[in-house]
Amino acid sequence: MIRTLSARHSRHVSYIFRRCISATPSRYSPGNHGLLPASQSPITPKPLFFNAVSTDGKSLPTYRILDGVGNVIEGAELPELDQELARKIYQNMVLLPIVDNLLYNIQRQGKISFYMTAYGEEATIVGTAAALLPDDEVLGQYRELGVLLWRGWGIDKAMAQCFGNEEDMSSKGRQMPVHWGSPEHHFHTISSPLATQIPQAAGVAYALRRDPSRRGKNCAAVYFGEGAASEGDFHAGMLFASTIASPTLFIARNNGFAISTPSSEQYFGDGIAARGAGYGVDTVRVDGNDVLAVLNATREARRRCVESGRGVLLEAMTYRVGHHSTSDDSFAYRARQEVEDRKRIDNPIARYRLFLQNRGWWSDAEEEELKDSLKKDVMRAFKRAEGLKRHELKEMFSDVYGGEEPQNIKEQREELTQLLKKYGNVWEPWKAELKKFKDNGESLTGRAD
Repeated sequence: MIRTLSARHSRHVSYIFRRCISATPSRYSPGNHGLLPASQSPITPKPLFFNAVSTDGKSLPTYRILDGVGNVIEGAELPELDQELARKIYQNMVLLPIVDNLLYNIQRQGKISFYMTAYGEEATIVGTAAALLPDDEVLGQYRELGVLLWRGWGIDKAMAQCFGNEEDMSSKGRQMPVHWGSPEHHFHTISSPLATQIPQAAGVAYALRRDPSRRGKNCAAVYFGEGAASEGDFHAGMLFASTIASPTLFIARNNGFAISTPSSEQYFGDGIAARGAGYGVDTVRVDGNDVLAVLNATREARRRCVESGRGVLLEAMTYRVGHHSTSDDSFAYRARQEVEDRKRIDNPIARYRLFLQNRGWWSDAEEEELKDSLKKDVMRAFKRAEGLKRHELKEMFSDVYGGEEPQNIKEQREELTQLLKKYGNVWEPWKAELKKFKDNGESLTGRAD
C-alpha cells in the first residue's frame, strides 16, 4: 500500500514539474509573466539591472515655484498665503543672517567658544518651520535656530544659550553653543553626535501615534544634512518609520558639503531622495532656496505623514554659503569665487524679496527699517546676555540623571567642593572664574545658602 501511494505521488510530482517547464503558452499575454508570489514584482525573462529610482536613469525632479528673480514659473501654483504670513516668513529669513553675523563675530573675539551659521539655508529652515504646527515635535541637527525663532523662542534665549548664562534653560551652560532646546516649544535639545536624532525622531513619532490625544494630529520632524544621511542612524530611522507606523517627517538639508566633503563624494546615487523609495515612503525633492516651494512641499509632506501615520522624506536642495562652523575654513576646499557666485545668482532671501515686491507686499523703505530694527534688537540682546552671570555652580551636577543621584555624581561634587574650599579664595585664576557664577561658587562650599 505504501509503495503504491509513493508511486502515485512520484507520478503526480513529475506531471506538475513537466507542466512547469513546458513551452505551453501561459494564460498571461506575451511579455506578461505574472508577479513574484507575495509581491508586486513582475516576472521578467531578462535580467534587469538598475542604479536609479527611474528605469530610464533620469534624475528625480526638483519642485520649484519661484525662479531666480521671484517670478512664478509656468505651471506652478502658489501655496495658500496671505500678506501677513508672507511678510512674517520674510522677516524671519532676514533675522537669521543678522543673528548669525553677530554670533559668528563675537566667537572670533573669544566671547563664546563656538558657532555655526545658516547662511544660504534660510528658505529651507524658515519654510519648513512655517509649514509645521507649533506643537509638532522637532529634532534638529544644529542649523535650525530659525525653527525656534519662528515659534517665538526669542533672541534673548538664543544669546543666553550661546553664552551659557543664568537664563540658559537649554542646558544651564553645560552644553556648547548652538545646542538649542526648549520643551515649551517642542524642540528637543541638540546633541553633538551626528545623526543620532534621526532614529530618536522615529521613536518620538511612535510615541505620538500611541498617544490618543496626539494621534493623527502631530508628527515628529527631524532635520539633518546629506552628510548625516551617510550614517547608519539614518537608515535605522528610515526603516523604523517605514515598517512600524510612526509619523516621522525626515527633512534632509542637502547643502552640498559635509564639512569639507562635497556631496559628489558622499554618494554615487541620485541624492538622498532616491533612498526614500527603497523604504517605501512618500518622497519629494524641493528647491531649498525657494521658500514658497519649501512651504508647500512641507505642508503636503506633513499631511501625508500625519494621515498615513508613516514616514515621509523631503530633500531640500540648497547651498551652504558659510563655513561649516567657526572651526572650519571652507576656502581650503572650495573656491571663494564659487561661493560668491552662488550668493549672487541663487540667494534665497533676495529671490523671495523680489516676489514680495512684485506683489506690492514689500518696499525698499520697509527693507531698510526692518534691518535697522533687527540689528538693534540683536545687539541689545547680545549686550544683555554678555552682562549676565552663569547659573549657580551647584547646577553643574543637577538635571543629569533622574531618580536617585548616582554615587559618581556625589563623589564629583564632593571633590570639587573640597578643591574650592582649599584654593577658591587663594588662587587668582579660580577667584576670577568663580566671580562669573551667580553664587560665586558658594552654593557648593556652604558659605551661602
